[in-house]
Amino acid sequence: MRRLPALVAVTALAGIGLVGCSASAASSCPTPTDAGIASVVEATGDLGSAPTVTVRSPFLPEEAGTDTLIAGDGQRITSDKQLALVDVTVLDAATGEQLVATKYDSDLSTATPLPRLTQAVPSIAPLMTCVAEGSRVAVAIPGSDLGADGAKALGVTEGDGAIFVFDVRKVFLPAADGADQYNADSGMPSVVRAPDGQPGVVIPAGDAPTEVRSQVIKKGDGDVLTADSSAIIHVQGVAWGAKTTFASTWKNGAPGQATVSALPPALASALEGQPVGSQILVVVPADQTQADQQALQAPANTALVYVVDILGTIG
Repeated sequence: MRRLPALVAVTALAGIGLVGCSASAASSCPTPTDAGIASVVEATGDLGSAPTVTVRSPFLPEEAGTDTLIAGDGQRITSDKQLALVDVTVLDAATGEQLVATKYDSDLSTATPLPRLTQAVPSIAPLMTCVAEGSRVAVAIPGSDLGADGAKALGVTEGDGAIFVFDVRKVFLPAADGADQYNADSGMPSVVRAPDGQPGVVIPAGDAPTEVRSQVIKKGDGDVLTADSSAIIHVQGVAWGAKTTFASTWKNGAPGQATVSALPPALASALEGQPVGSQILVVVPADQTQADQQALQAPANTALVYVVDILGTIG
């Protein structure tokens, strides 16, 4: 059995390099199902450990489908760009042969970011919508949806389909979901949001603050960040007075991961002590941005504005 190829074998988003619905009731976010595979795929073993998967072959799926083998009750996947960490076993649908698998390590940081896998096989993404953290699901992809490149990467004969068995280890918030906070401070930027939660910054007239300032825009109720927390965050960075961002995980398609203490000092100080689900506004004066220039390629000689969504922690 091979490990996942380089196309999809990636670990959790690392470092502070910037890379791209809360737990709603199942009735309002139903997991996709397809009776066509319910009687074909079986997987035994505990969630988070390598399952024993059997496929009643030959199985030639004519269309993509999902079957929930273990139903979780955690945060749900509601966006193609939302970060979820999974382990996965892939089988040739036609032969039932197990082709590739992730490590199934107890260390969550070794799990595979689902958005990277769906980039390789886009037809997986809609079939994972509404799947909850703690679930095990079987996904059938017909050969026509794998394509030549996908089939080659997985080791499937072109034209044959593949079976993916996902253990959904962790699902992070798609955006900050905390309670809106009232801030009366003058001279600070204001934050607006697109329907998907992506923030925009409105810079006020006048000069930037001469001291580091921060505000809690949304107050979450999740785990509280410490200096040692490995945080999953969305970051939007704008130079004071500029109309475009110099850093944006939103534009890159998935959030980034950083140890809080490894972030530039102003960001680290603003995030430490804040709970998951919060959105934080930070302004860094022009004479204190040296670390930001090195870590985030921020422009020099200008104040910087950050909007940070705290989406979760690893470990």
